[in-house]
Amino acid sequence: MPDIPDYRKFGIPSVYQRRIADFANIEFADSDRFPVAARLQGKVVGLQTPFPSEGPIEDVEFLHTDSPAALEVLRHSTAHLLARAVIRLFKNVHLAFGPAVENGFYYDLHTEHPITEDDFPRIEAEMRRLISQNETFECFEVPRPQAVRLLEEMDQPLKLEHLRTHLKDTEKLYFYRQGEFLDLTRGPHVLNAELLQHFKLLSVASTHWRGDPQRQPLQRIYGTAFFSEKDLTLYLEQMQEARKRDHRILGRQLELYAIDPRVGSGLVLWLPKGAVIRQQLESFLCGKLVKNGFQRVYSPEMGRTVLYRMTSSNPYAADSSFPRFEVERHDSYTLRSTCGLHHVAIYQNHPRSYRELPLRFFEFGNVCCYEQSGELSGLKRVRAFTRNDTHIFCTSAQLPQEFGRCLRILQENLQTLGFTDLKIQTCFRSKNEVQYSGTPEEWKHWEDVILAECAKLGLPTIPDGIVHPEGPGIDFIARDSLGREAHFGMIHIDFKLPGKESFDLSYVGADNAQHRPMMIHCTPLDSFERFIGILIEHFAGAFPLWLAPEQVKILIVSPKFEEYAQEIEEKLRSCGIRVSGDYRSEKIGAKIRRAQLQLVPYMFIIGERETEGRTVTIRDRLAGSLGTFSPEEAVEMLTKEIQEKTLKHAPGTV
Repeated sequence: MPDIPDYRKFGIPSVYQRRIADFANIEFADSDRFPVAARLQGKVVGLQTPFPSEGPIEDVEFLHTDSPAALEVLRHSTAHLLARAVIRLFKNVHLAFGPAVENGFYYDLHTEHPITEDDFPRIEAEMRRLISQNETFECFEVPRPQAVRLLEEMDQPLKLEHLRTHLKDTEKLYFYRQGEFLDLTRGPHVLNAELLQHFKLLSVASTHWRGDPQRQPLQRIYGTAFFSEKDLTLYLEQMQEARKRDHRILGRQLELYAIDPRVGSGLVLWLPKGAVIRQQLESFLCGKLVKNGFQRVYSPEMGRTVLYRMTSSNPYAADSSFPRFEVERHDSYTLRSTCGLHHVAIYQNHPRSYRELPLRFFEFGNVCCYEQSGELSGLKRVRAFTRNDTHIFCTSAQLPQEFGRCLRILQENLQTLGFTDLKIQTCFRSKNEVQYSGTPEEWKHWEDVILAECAKLGLPTIPDGIVHPEGPGIDFIARDSLGREAHFGMIHIDFKLPGKESFDLSYVGADNAQHRPMMIHCTPLDSFERFIGILIEHFAGAFPLWLAPEQVKILIVSPKFEEYAQEIEEKLRSCGIRVSGDYRSEKIGAKIRRAQLQLVPYMFIIGERETEGRTVTIRDRLAGSLGTFSPEEAVEMLTKEIQEKTLKHAPGTV
């Protein structure tokens, strides 16, 4: 074990004597529900945070073990514990970042010893040994000069660079300490390590500092954590089942898509079968949007830098933005990450009247986002994708109805595809130090409007969604066939783009005066790439008939029946049914088995009896033989199931 610097000497200021924890009733052993963190002035904080010298205890909202925000704090703390264990086990460890993420956490770090999954039992054992010491997480504020000296003494160059660059204007720097271990981290963390018992390390991947392939290579260790062994076990069982359905594996087996390093990491090549699924989803969504009064538009996949400067923000400040490029002197462009600015430009193509509103645009627009290499994951995290973007321009009186329209579209989309346990997560203004567009009064008014529209759907509403500084909104959350929750599309009001400081949108009202429209941004299915990745796992590759790349496989008992089989194949194809024939000289049982492995919903069996009677025997992939039908009856049955988008079998049944 390497020499480990001991930072117990780093004292805790007396101002932290009066902590939020002193006001919480924390009984870990007696109850499954107890406070883990708190929300103070709209910000999630640890219980070791000092209680303000002014203000009643009622200003503090305690976050218990059943809160998603509390679970995020637990996972962030477990990432911190992981880093401490790695430093204790390996020499010359340089720490990067260790945030909580969806379903778990990770920590990016560099060691002389390349960590593999074979090291996980050793790391987990050290983490459990540290937990058994029952140490607290202590938080304290450090002045900048002292923070620099600390990180230099700790030999943490990545943290030091982060302090000097991304935190160069930050005067209040926070360190957390557990035992001898000290880390620069924004927190918050749990109060005591005894809460971190239910965790599991999952995988390790390669990445680079700041996601830049030219910078230092790092390793990213992924894990997960829960408040109870039961929840952890359930999640690991779901993970085991999910591995069987991993869209990256099924996508390759079913020949749906490919990612070729010669083309580029995170850049999807849709193969013919995958293209069918995507086209069907696009057609489904396009029809629904047109039916709801949306107009389709097209816009370029890049824009001039000046367009983005009009929003009073620098699009290149984010790590995920691609660099701008110059095509002519003093004229630079960038790949877009959203269609919104282009839709605003379309709105401003000519003066608008109140008679035109609401004006609803939609586009299946290609956009780009530079995800770090360690975060790329099949279809779910890519660098170029197609967003189904919609923007509604309306009057303030029309906005409630338009917001409700978007809510119903998202709900119907998810129900059609068999997602259950639908919830609406609100993304409302907090008291965090964020530069929000709009006034607090405007936010409160429209948050109340949003809640009223959500109530009409009768779906549960939960807080703590990711807030867009441009305006209030919601995310849809649903559960897939594996019982996993995921976000599916969002709706939010945008105060910024129509505002005077950005594009200064207007329309002529009935009073002949200029008025500013309201604007709603909605993504009904997120991006097609991510959504199809979720669908592959949701259906385990066995898509319902209307989405299946191949809907019918015609199987012949003997080559002498091929002529009639090809006649049936042509008839189905002329009716818009996706069909192919297996005319090889093999036993019919082997052909049936092959079609089942290819997850084709229906097989048409043709032998002597069918040829003589001019019929087909239909076999369901799961239910077996359905009987003998005339070609016309077969077409009618399939067409009805396709048009009604029937989910004949429960999603994930294979």
